[in-house]
Amino acid sequence: MAVVSGKSSLFYSVPAKNASVPSLSIALILLLVAGLEAESVDDGRNQLFAGILRDEAVERINQLAKISDADGYLERTFLSSASVKAAQLIIEWMRDAGLRTWVDQMGNVHGRSEALNTTAETLLIGSHADTVVDAGKFDGSLGIICAISALKVLKTNGKLHKLSRPVEVIAFSDEEGVRFQSTFLGSAAIAGQLPASALRTSDKNGATIQDVLKENSFEGSDASLLQVKYDPESVWGYIEVHIEQGPVLESLGSPLGIVKGIAGQTRLKVKVSGSQGHAGTVPMLMRQDSMVAAAELIVNLESLCKYPDRALTYKEQCGSYKKESFSGLVCTVGEISSWPGASNVIPGQVNFTVDIRAMDDDDRGAIVTEFSRQVYQICDNRMVNCTIEHKHTAEAVHCDSELSQQLKQAAHSTVKKMSRKIQDEVPVLMSGAGHDAMAMSHLTKVGMLFVRCRGGVSHSPDEYVSDNDVWAAGLVLLHFLDQHVSGDCMSS
Repeated sequence: MAVVSGKSSLFYSVPAKNASVPSLSIALILLLVAGLEAESVDDGRNQLFAGILRDEAVERINQLAKISDADGYLERTFLSSASVKAAQLIIEWMRDAGLRTWVDQMGNVHGRSEALNTTAETLLIGSHADTVVDAGKFDGSLGIICAISALKVLKTNGKLHKLSRPVEVIAFSDEEGVRFQSTFLGSAAIAGQLPASALRTSDKNGATIQDVLKENSFEGSDASLLQVKYDPESVWGYIEVHIEQGPVLESLGSPLGIVKGIAGQTRLKVKVSGSQGHAGTVPMLMRQDSMVAAAELIVNLESLCKYPDRALTYKEQCGSYKKESFSGLVCTVGEISSWPGASNVIPGQVNFTVDIRAMDDDDRGAIVTEFSRQVYQICDNRMVNCTIEHKHTAEAVHCDSELSQQLKQAAHSTVKKMSRKIQDEVPVLMSGAGHDAMAMSHLTKVGMLFVRCRGGVSHSPDEYVSDNDVWAAGLVLLHFLDQHVSGDCMSS
């Protein structure tokens, strides 16, 4: 078997290393295998549609990866020139799939197919088109392209205009929050969770979200933001396909997994203000060094999140937290800056970000509270001033059990068709990463499908999903649509 991280890859097999098979038999076996593979791809009865769901989908993912604001690496942030160019390409692909397209007042790209029942609630499928800095090419893009590909198959086989409910694909304009340090701008607006005050949020160059919207010919007003919001009664549910961004599926040898929930998040910005001075003339015992204070805060955060049970008590009368209750807790300082940033100057101010995630919202809240207490205590001891700004908070999300079961059935059917083997249950796992589904859960029920990525690597140019796993993801959506939207079930 082909090996991936010590596990056999689900969709590939070769003769064992020491097998002794006559050459003629080998030739016959290879011909038989080739025939079966050709049948699985080309026989319409099997409906695996490799040309659209794999080959074309992979090519489109590669095309999007070439659209970047940076030279030498992938970067697309909210309404940057590269994001606008990517949106135009996505619109072309949506129209190729037979969808009606438009761009809303937050830059989200929509592609919609209506249904025979004009009053039916809409199924939304989506992911984000923006990226982190020095990104991989599958994060976000995979979910958009797989959804478009599945609907293109329905157009090809004449089912697109026979849907029992409308289906709409959305490429969200901002999920990563790189430019404005406020995640889910696109999906939060659609879900009605983005306050009008957010339009006044500024980036590092002082430009506000409102400014950027107006530069791209959007109104950028409080009223236009309200236009983006969807009526919950018009929506049936939301589905998102996304790479796992972790190593679990690969370790299990499974291409697909079902997400049962997403960890809650808190993002903070800590500002430490000390006394700027000459590096050679201010005695050590007389310094109010903001950099050293920030370093102590960061080390304390690491200790707190590694050993939360040592620092926290739930309530005195109830005893201590159990270590197990903080399973999945992670804390990260991802960005730090100092002023004036010269090697011979004691920094007068240091700013750093804090990202805290946990499966349990109460646990996350306890960590935020304890860290805040430590910040003010340490800053007092070091005679520097500290402020903590809450940039983003998202509660943990539990995926809808019915949608999850339907996706699980579609994934199991996909694996069975592609591997022609009886497989174990499709894995069910939690997500430590945030997704647009978190924002969309305020609008409607949500379900998520995870796709295996090599080494669990994400937010990196080394991010990788095999062509066949891209194919499998698209096929799951196609199965789901045929079973629950088109009204014309696929053969199992």
